[in-house]
Amino acid sequence: MKRTFLLLLMTLTALVARAQTLEECCGLAQEHYPEIRQYDLIAETEQYNISNAARAWIPQVVLSGQATYQSATPTYPEAFNQMIAANGLDMSGIRKDQYKVAIDVSQNIWDGGQSRANREIAEAEAAVERSRVDVSLYDLQSRIQNLYFGILLLDERVAQTETLIEVLDANLNRMRTYYRNGVAMQSDVDAVEAELLTACQTLSQVEASRASYRRMLEVFIGQPLTDKTLTRPAMVDVASRTSARPELAMFEAQSDKLAAQRKAIDASVMPRFSAFAQGYYGYPGLDMFKSMVSSEWTLNAIVGVRMSWNIGAFYTKKNNISKLDAAERQIAVQRDVFLFNTEMQTTQDDGEIARLRSAIEDDNRIVELRRSVRMAAESRLENGVIDATDLLRKIADETTATLNRSTHEIELLQAIYRLRTTLNQ
Repeated sequence: MKRTFLLLLMTLTALVARAQTLEECCGLAQEHYPEIRQYDLIAETEQYNISNAARAWIPQVVLSGQATYQSATPTYPEAFNQMIAANGLDMSGIRKDQYKVAIDVSQNIWDGGQSRANREIAEAEAAVERSRVDVSLYDLQSRIQNLYFGILLLDERVAQTETLIEVLDANLNRMRTYYRNGVAMQSDVDAVEAELLTACQTLSQVEASRASYRRMLEVFIGQPLTDKTLTRPAMVDVASRTSARPELAMFEAQSDKLAAQRKAIDASVMPRFSAFAQGYYGYPGLDMFKSMVSSEWTLNAIVGVRMSWNIGAFYTKKNNISKLDAAERQIAVQRDVFLFNTEMQTTQDDGEIARLRSAIEDDNRIVELRRSVRMAAESRLENGVIDATDLLRKIADETTATLNRSTHEIELLQAIYRLRTTLNQ
């Protein structure tokens, strides 16, 4: 039972870790790419900013203390001082040294919509940052596709080179037999062997390039590629031409941010109303006459409603609105440029797809003819009609035709998936 469970666990792990298709590689690359951690940081920052905006409605408390010495203080008129002195009273007036420990509490009643505008700005800024990450991760797909199809092209070159080596090896053995029987010369054997060695050398170089591409792809997806060759993507059609790129969402988020900033400007010229309470312990108190008689510290308090209006905000409102209008026009220009470039890329991809489809139709017939010519050349060589140089030329022609067909097929797939990426389909 335990062994069965372990086998099942290993199988599931292998399935989970499998990354052999283009879709799997793109998905793993996005999960492994470091920038994906930006989403959590953006959400965390957004919550802090929204919390700060909401704290504008929390009562504001200010503690203060002061000690002062004044050059003059309120005093009684001279005639009044004489009357007090005649009655034997001592009312010296307010002392010049004064002390106060105070607490001020204020509560917003209406802030002109500033706190709501700040909240919307925080949300809009977070949406812009998230859309920027979306664009970055979407651009990652193109990089993965280029690597993936580059590996497929190298896979085909490896396969075709291996086939060429098999053909050359078979013809080398045949040529050596002809030489031993006196039908061929040593130069013919040497020519085929040299071509075989060249093909083996080419195979080593192509395999090294493929290994380098595979290592780069493994770095992107964060895990090793399990199979020797990657799975060729399925041929799909791209019928719709409607683009849903994340860049368009980013432009929309930027416009929303400008709208939130516009509300903040409107709120900046509105009056503010708040309730307040002030209390302090010190000397002199609010009862000035009592403080003139006694220098004792007393408790004092004031409550009320306050209105404040920053008229200076009107001075810059027009310019600030004009700056936002200019920024909105810049976004519109960037959107138009993006749509123009997308249309150009779509047109280019459509033309490339049509060209490659036509080329592949011809490639099938060319490969068939080149293979027939090569097989005929092998037969003619056996009968002594042609030499090894002519045979090698026919083999090279067949190899080139086969490689061209495979290359065109992969390039067609790459163009189709590039078009899908351009249109976000």
